Amino acid sequence: MNLSIRRGVPADAAALAELAARTFTDTFGADNHPEDLAAHLSQAYGVPQQGRELSDPDMTTLLAEAGGVLAGYAQLRRGPAPACVAGESALELWRFYVVRAWQGQGLAHQLMNAVDAQALSNGARTLWLGVWERNERAKAFYRKNEFIDVGSHIFMVGSDPQTDRIMVRRVGSASAPIPV
Repeated sequence: MNLSIRRGVPADAAALAELAARTFTDTFGADNHPEDLAAHLSQAYGVPQQGRELSDPDMTTLLAEAGGVLAGYAQLRRGPAPACVAGESALELWRFYVVRAWQGQGLAHQLMNAVDAQALSNGARTLWLGVWERNERAKAFYRKNEFIDVGSHIFMVGSDPQTDRIMVRRVGSASAPIPV
């Protein structure tokens, strides 16, 4: 596999917007009302929004390319963590998506390694994320990467409040315990 992972730049906004909308739709489209899905995609994944995120100093976007084509991405963002995240210097793994055709081929593992390295360089000690409570495949992947469930929060898809499980792990040493 000819895979490379690089940091996204503002010039990637259109390609990232398309990738983000496509992977979100592939993952959650069948489980959401079309109007809620459309509202979420419009609000979260438009080209202007992706341009702002790629320019935001509190966010880092990692793009995975296979053969020169975007095959996945991850976004890390600084900000306050939920109260259930007790680890120090917490950084959120806000988005983590792999194109369906690349799932199960090791790309997600390599992207997670890049996330970990980026989190370390950002000075983070704890990595946390929210994952939809009904996304069993993603939860299994995160557990395999030694994230543990510590709580929940609400994630809005359009007008539909959905429950995300909050998962955490120590950065740089996935087997180190996270205080809960």
